[in-house]
Amino acid sequence: MQIAGVGFNTPEDNAAWAAEEGFEFELWTDDQRTLSIAYGAADDADAVAPARVTVILDADGELVLEYLSDIVVTTHPSDVLADCEALFGGR
Repeated sequence: MQIAGVGFNTPEDNAAWAAEEGFEFELWTDDQRTLSIAYGAADDADAVAPARVTVILDADGELVLEYLSDIVVTTHPSDVLADCEALFGGR
């Protein structure tokens, strides 16, 4: 399983934030808004910040599950992990 976060910040800003927060996953820079538009986190290339969206893709890159609204930051990671374990098996 691979986890990545995507945002509009520079790679340097993303790296600094990831280090500060102790993230154990990559943060990708989507400065052209391509991924954000494709997965519903931005409406267009003029978006100032992406919406909080989570997508789960299978090994072939096919969309399996998406969370587009009502994401509760405090419980969302464990909810997504539980869904991944149900879909793909244990860790």
